[in-house]
Amino acid sequence: MKQIARRNRLMPWYIGIAIVLAAVGYLGYHIFYVGCEAPTFVQLMALIALPVIYLGLMYLTLTSQE
Repeated sequence: MKQIARRNRLMPWYIGIAIVLAAVGYLGYHIFYVGCEAPTFVQLMALIALPVIYLGLMYLTLTSQE
């Protein structure tokens, strides 16, 4: 019988990590070197909290699938 090739469930998560890290790097460059007048709290939310929350929820979603 044919065996069905199973793909890695976390491959979209790995791709998401790469995209998020690239976006955070780009945003961090603009915040620290180009200059950004946003409050520090907003900058930290954009650079740390939102990507961590997004990747955490994405991980939970992908691992719950069969």
